[in-house]
Amino acid sequence: MILVVLGTQDKQFTRLLDAVEKEIKKGTIKDRVVVQTGQTKYESDKMEIFDLVPSPEFDKLMDEADLIITHGGAGTILTAIKKGKKVIAAARLEKYKEHHNDHQKQIIGEFASRGYILELKDFNKLGTMIQKAKSFKPKKFESNTKNMIHRIEKYIEDTDHTAWYHKYKEVLMYLLFGGLTTVLSVTVRIILFHTLCNPDKAFDVQAATIISNAVGIAFAYFTNRAYVFESKNTHRLKEAGSFVLGRLSTLFMDMVIMYVGVTVLGRNESIITIVSQVLVIVSNYLISKLFVFKK
Repeated sequence: MILVVLGTQDKQFTRLLDAVEKEIKKGTIKDRVVVQTGQTKYESDKMEIFDLVPSPEFDKLMDEADLIITHGGAGTILTAIKKGKKVIAAARLEKYKEHHNDHQKQIIGEFASRGYILELKDFNKLGTMIQKAKSFKPKKFESNTKNMIHRIEKYIEDTDHTAWYHKYKEVLMYLLFGGLTTVLSVTVRIILFHTLCNPDKAFDVQAATIISNAVGIAFAYFTNRAYVFESKNTHRLKEAGSFVLGRLSTLFMDMVIMYVGVTVLGRNESIITIVSQVLVIVSNYLISKLFVFKK
């Protein structure tokens, strides 16, 4: 079976169908011919003509076809060569009002020069091209998408002076809101210690510590969710629970490090505090990224 594809352009491409019908009448083409005409109006009792074919049926026709004759649409050509089909491609030309310009010549020329398809330049030689297609072995198509994406990303990074920000945005935002969380937590604790500067209304130290930590964790959760990891998780309650559990675990880790470092080993409290806070910050980030706001 031969499948003829004219694409979906709003311009007529009867020139190619005339050439196909001519070869049928000459006897060069003896196979069943199915045509997807798109916007081209054409009548023939020698070909099965459809204006538009649903995608599943079109794929089935592609699979069944022994030869595909097509216009120079990159999508059709790529689909065909990915399936390992033999393809004869003919360009729509501006001078015949088949397209707005002659870019299809470049598309077809590029694929043909690499051995993927056969190019039909002279429509009077379609019969010869069909005979040539019988022995033609198209080059196997290999996608270059990954390499192309890498090149584009590298180009953007080399030319965009803010690329470093986008690359490290998550960490920078985490540190920013981590600092704001600490400031908020300390501020709340101080206010609770000295409510309205009246010693008689001062909160208990333990209660002030618990409340300030709770405020800090709540602030950290909402800012991490919205601005750092930009979570789209709809199970917010479960996510919040995991976040609180993670923060409590690092709080416990902080207490253990301080106890072991200062009380047991007798090390300098300031140094142990710095070491502990660095470990807590890193641990909180990893827990949030890997287990709470995972994408």
